[in-house]
This record gives sequence, structure tokens and C-alpha cells, in this order.
Amino acid sequence: MLARSFRAARLAAPLRSQFVARPFAARTVTTDAAGSSVVNGVPSEDDKPFTIKLNPASFEGYELDVPSLEFQTTKAEMKQMYYDMTSIRRMELAADGLYKQKEIRGFCHLSTGQEAIATGIEHAITKEDAIITAYRCHGFAYLRGATVKSVIAELLGRKDGIAKGKGGSMHMFTKNFYGGNGIVGAQVPVGAGVAFAMKYEGKKNTCFALYGDGAANQGQVFEAYNMAKLWDVPCVFACENNKYGMGTAASRASALTEYYKRGQYIPGLKVNGMDVLAVKQASAFAKEYATSGKGPIVLEFVTYRYGGHSMSDPGTTYRSRDEILQMRSTQDPISGLKKHIMEWSVCSEDELKQLDREARMMVDQHVKEAEASPVPDANPDVLFKDIYVPGSEPKWMRGRTAEETYYYKN
Repeated sequence: MLARSFRAARLAAPLRSQFVARPFAARTVTTDAAGSSVVNGVPSEDDKPFTIKLNPASFEGYELDVPSLEFQTTKAEMKQMYYDMTSIRRMELAADGLYKQKEIRGFCHLSTGQEAIATGIEHAITKEDAIITAYRCHGFAYLRGATVKSVIAELLGRKDGIAKGKGGSMHMFTKNFYGGNGIVGAQVPVGAGVAFAMKYEGKKNTCFALYGDGAANQGQVFEAYNMAKLWDVPCVFACENNKYGMGTAASRASALTEYYKRGQYIPGLKVNGMDVLAVKQASAFAKEYATSGKGPIVLEFVTYRYGGHSMSDPGTTYRSRDEILQMRSTQDPISGLKKHIMEWSVCSEDELKQLDREARMMVDQHVKEAEASPVPDANPDVLFKDIYVPGSEPKWMRGRTAEETYYYKN
């Protein structure tokens, strides 16, 4: 099974190569070097690096020296992080509203409260690195290259969706983003396979294979650990510990809740997943570790989801409303970054309000366009498209019965 997962991962990249470029607001700056503002060889004030220091409680190591608490960032990057997290939250709240209006059907898992993880990882890696995760994937898809329109349209089952309306909430793919996977824990060995392909091809890149605290108990996760360490695969195994599985507290499901120690023979790092700066520093550290020939590493991002496990779960039967309110008021990742931005004079409060407005306007416009997107064609042929790279399709594909055999047309 694991060998098949590794092979599937190596073959997956060309099959999921179509993606939509992500537009940034006009005044935001990406973290890529190409996005820096330089005039006559001199970086702008927003692009000048400055040193910050994280809270000492940001990291805990297992068989590993923790990353430095001091590192450099720029005003441009901090504003971009704020814009990214604000956009993701606005997008998720839009999905929440559309689901409650019965415009979105089926499964839908939101990441409200967990925005720092997708954002911090994305700001620590390059587009040549890879990410694979489970079904709480909308923010990751957006930061990897999808547009808000393509994400919302996919949730609505529309033609302009990232998977053309045929995948839904659990199945979103862009270049070097391998989902969005519905089977609990199944993405972990596939992510190890993606990282194995990188090593095999001599690339200095890594794959972040993300999973939740519930999926951490799956056997295939430990099988992937074993194979990755055996071959020193440059994979970052990252557990998003949001404290609750599907209605069950982590302490009731796991004998060992220190998930960063689960690798046993693989070093681990526990990270404050509600601090986007800590997530970025830990992710950069993990990439450097994995790509330097040392093999895999296990990260545990301690985070919190404000909503239920899915839209069918109110999220208040197994935890108190007071607990949720306390986390929102004391640990919110967006509010936390906003506090740093103000303390470090990154920008004024009016500039932050402008970023909020830009994010809100962008998301609202994309949601409106997604709602106007047409439904997929009512043609059985549509179901068999976009499975293979054009020109590599087999002559026929079998459906559930012999009568449903589909022949490709010339």
C-alpha cells in the first residue's frame, strides 16, 4: 500500500499541473525576491530587513536544538502576512455563510482560527517546494496559487472551480499543492512520496505533509515515518494539533498528545501555531533541516479551530463557548500579528484598515463572481475528463458496471 502511495505521488505532479495565478492587492508585496521594491539598487523602507525576537515559549524540541528566537523579516512581509490571513478568514466566513444558505452542499471543513499555519509555511518556502494536506485545505490552496473565486466556485460545484466543480471542499489542487484529501491520514505517505521524488531528482526542495491530531493515530502515518527515515527522505511531517478531532478531545483519543515526539527516531519540534512569525521561523528551519541531508523532521503546530469539525458540527457539545471565546480574545493569530505590527511601527492603524478593506473587497468580488459561475455541463463525458494528461488517456475506462464503460473519442 505504501509503495503504491509513493509511486502515485511521483506520478501525480504532471496530472495536476493546471492552476490559476493568485493576484495580490496592488499595494502588497510578495516574499519572493522578484516582488521586492528596489530603486537604484536601494531597497525601499518596507523591504529593509529588521530583527525580531520571538517569545521563548514559541518552540519545544525533541532530540533537536530549537530554532533561533531571533530572525529577520521586513515590513512588506509582515503586511503581506496580515493581508493573507485576513483574506483567508474572509473567504472561510463567506463559505460558512453560503453553506448555511444551502448554496454549498456536502462536506465543508473550515480553518477559521488556523490561518497562521498556511500563511507561515508559505512565507518560509518557495513555489518549488510542495504541500499536501487533508480536507481543511482552502487557505493552503489559495496561498499556493488558487484564486478566491476558484476556491469558492469549487465549493459551489461550479465550472470555474479549481477542480472545475467536480472535487468540492476536500479536493483542491494547484501546482505543487497535492490536496485537499478526504481519506484521513492518506495524504501523509503520498507527501513522503513527493519528497522522495525530490530527492531522487536531486532537487533541494521539501514537501510539507500536513495532518491533524486525529489522523496522527493512523497506522500509515507511522509507516511513512519509517520509510522516510530509512531513506532520509526530505519530508516535513507537520501535525496541525487543533486540540479536537471529530468531536473528541485529543487527550481522549491519544495516549501521547505530544505529537512532535511521535516520530521516535525522527527529531521533532513543537510550535506555537497561533503565531504566524513562529510558524514561519519553524518552517524555514524544518526545510533547511530536511534538505541538508538529515532526513525527515516532525513538526507539531499547536493551534485552535473556532468552528466545529465540519459544517454539520456546531462545535459546542464537547467544549464550552467560554473556551472558544477565550481563545479568540487571547490567542487569535490575526490580532496577534496586528499587535506586533503596531508595536514595531510597521505601519499605521489607518494602513492596516486599508489592508482590511482591500482584502474584504477582493474576497467579496471573487465570491460574487463564483456565484455567477455556470454549473458543469450536463454531459457524462465531463466525468471522465481531467483525469489524465491530454494524450495519455487509455482507450477505455470502466465505470461501476460493464454498461458504464467509457470509450475515449478521437
